[in-house]
Amino acid sequence: MSNWESAMIDADRNKDWRERLKASISHIKWSESLQPIVDKIMTNIQLDVEDGCVLFETNNLNELGHLANLHKIAMFGNHAYFNSNVHINQTNICVLACRFCAFRRGPKASDAYAMSIETYLSELKKFSSFVNEVHSVGGLHPEWDVDHYCDLFRKVKEVHPHISIKALTAVEIKHLSQVSSLSIKDTLLKLRDAGLTSLPGGGAEILDDDVRQIICNGKESSQEYLDIHETAHAIGLPSNCTMLFGTIETAKQRVEHMIQLRDLAARTKGFQCFVPYPFLPDSTRLPMAQLSTGQEILRVIAISRIMLDSIPHIKAYRMNIGDSMAELALQYGADDIDGTVKQESIMHLAGSKTPLDYGVNQLAKLVTRSGNIPVKRNTIYTEFEEFVPAKQPRRLPVV
Repeated sequence: MSNWESAMIDADRNKDWRERLKASISHIKWSESLQPIVDKIMTNIQLDVEDGCVLFETNNLNELGHLANLHKIAMFGNHAYFNSNVHINQTNICVLACRFCAFRRGPKASDAYAMSIETYLSELKKFSSFVNEVHSVGGLHPEWDVDHYCDLFRKVKEVHPHISIKALTAVEIKHLSQVSSLSIKDTLLKLRDAGLTSLPGGGAEILDDDVRQIICNGKESSQEYLDIHETAHAIGLPSNCTMLFGTIETAKQRVEHMIQLRDLAARTKGFQCFVPYPFLPDSTRLPMAQLSTGQEILRVIAISRIMLDSIPHIKAYRMNIGDSMAELALQYGADDIDGTVKQESIMHLAGSKTPLDYGVNQLAKLVTRSGNIPVKRNTIYTEFEEFVPAKQPRRLPVV
């Protein structure tokens, strides 16, 4: 096995990726709809909203996926990344009631819960010997302030110093700042100094306030989401960013969402990974939403890779799209599949059937089946290890 490191700002991306990309796409005969976009890429002209809409309208999904995969190869070669992590959702009690959310409970609900610090540590201990990241997001608890989370993070680092903490979405940060009567910056500084490693990207949904008013009224505005992440980046906290698609948004709103994230990433260099994931609908939470087909999921992932030149990684979030689709997505521009996860509530309550008992060998085999080389990473994409899955003993035929 080989090990290497990368600067956090590069996140293992080849520094000459643009030249590699130009070399790989210049000799290909592209369709009439894609050629003008390829011409822009060849001359370092950034793609705009109109270009993104053309990508959503193009009929040849395989050609679109090929262009996205060439982007991915230029950036990372045949590497595809995963980590050893566990999700612990600290509370499902929330002062909001977003229409798309199947996780949230009111404080009087029979299945409402709020983990004490001791319970949280007890849950983490079950996995601490084989994970290096805990991922924690949850509801907006009406009584928990920033000091509660600082106490939690300090205790985690004291007991499990090898585990990085990726926690608290932008709306959770906003809520903590309000409950604690602190600015966003001071809230983030306290959390960082207590042990917070990075922010997840959840809560972006679609960065269009007309859409947000319908699907997640009361959450942070589009600008607040961007401002909170920009503040985190300014104090050295990297983050992911996300897009929930397949609710009521248009293709144009998806592209505008991506461009807002791309522009912020170009300024701050703080977004490390973009995570697009489809809404998992039922008949009650958002009945007007449409189920995204497999083709639509692959299309969004491919377009994400082509549009987001300032964000290194594109994640095929297997907890949401499933293992088979994640494996395909690694050939359509995605280069990351998150991690072992082990336990997770938010996506599974929404309808995900993805297994939670995967180990690193199974993840590595998923990557290998996609034609890529599995690479185990740390939370902030600075430490890497090429991972060779263990060979399974051959079974002798029964005679």
